[in-house]
Amino acid sequence: MHSGHVTTPFGRRPMTLALVRSQLEVAESKPTARVEKWKVFRDVCEARERFGLQDRALAVLDALLTFYPETELDLEQGLVVFPSNGQLSVRAHGITGTTLRRHLAALVEAGLIQRRDSPNGKRYAHRNHDGEIEQAFGFDLAPLAARAAEFAAIAQDVVAERTRFRRVKEALTICRRDVRKLITAAIEEDAPGDWLAVEDVYMGILGRLPRYASREQVEATLDEMELLREEVLNLLEIQVKAENMDGNDIQNGCHIQNSKTESIYEFEPSSRKEQGGPARPEPETMRKPQAKAKTNFELVKSFPLGMVLRACPQITDYGPRGGISHWRELMAAAVLVRSMLGVSPSAYQEACDAMGPENAAVAIACILERSNFINSAGGYLRDLTRRTERGEFSLGPMLMALLKASGEESRKAG
Repeated sequence: MHSGHVTTPFGRRPMTLALVRSQLEVAESKPTARVEKWKVFRDVCEARERFGLQDRALAVLDALLTFYPETELDLEQGLVVFPSNGQLSVRAHGITGTTLRRHLAALVEAGLIQRRDSPNGKRYAHRNHDGEIEQAFGFDLAPLAARAAEFAAIAQDVVAERTRFRRVKEALTICRRDVRKLITAAIEEDAPGDWLAVEDVYMGILGRLPRYASREQVEATLDEMELLREEVLNLLEIQVKAENMDGNDIQNGCHIQNSKTESIYEFEPSSRKEQGGPARPEPETMRKPQAKAKTNFELVKSFPLGMVLRACPQITDYGPRGGISHWRELMAAAVLVRSMLGVSPSAYQEACDAMGPENAAVAIACILERSNFINSAGGYLRDLTRRTERGEFSLGPMLMALLKASGEESRKAG
């Protein structure tokens, strides 16, 4: 039977306060129901990363458990095993002596086993006349029994975390594949838009993901990739609507021309065609100007309001009652902030005409968020408006940059 006293470790290793605390916790633990030793071992295997253990250390722990004859660990019974290094090495698949001692120390440091020293540093047991062990010196398996419930909880958490990690990686793979297919299709079909710039954003998002990324890093990359997918889908949807509107305009234009009987330009070409002659060319001033290609990403509201507010939290202070719950409130707050930043009404109106009122409000929110770095908010907004008209500006990358900066500040504050 083992006692609750603290002993010095084998090999003249120094006793740390952590080891003392661990031994005291086991000594003071109340006996509980018996636990199946191999179930505890499986839980420890699942949670090995939490304890900083390598596979070799688990092989050593497995070997130690084989020297305990019972299948259940009971704190009321003696749980000390006392194999020699040679016997342990054989059962641990031929591990060398130096490696064996290192992993035994790791198991002790992790609080999975404890050392029970003999006066001469050897491992052995005192037996009574009936051959029963009265006192043993070696490695005490009591922590495995005392902390069995803790190990089970940690193992469940590790399995759940592994499942969450796997699912977020799967979601990123699917989202990445979707964006890649959309960009490729747009380029191959020569869809209007700066798709090379979109592809650069796509590659930049993937480039920032470390090779051995954590779940949090994968989730951050997934958020960015989902936002990019929304942008691409919105752009393609805008273009489809624009093509449909252009087609309707042509049909409506033809209908209007046919209904204007007083225009000489309507009948002369028709009369010449009927006479078999070439049609008179339409004067330049009468030709309908071609619609300018829409190459910017957001000509309509294209971002979730919640995402905008996460990227630009300062704008919420200027909303009605100190908050913003829908787009009308965001646009109202943007008008107030516009005046506060010194942006002229004409500059803001031009931005609304070029971007749409919702996106102009988003642009004001972004400028407010970066006001410390912008000398002239009005000049900056006019520059964004001109770039939007040329199809050279997208709010998406600006919002993603603000989201990333906000996330990094939150992690530092945490």
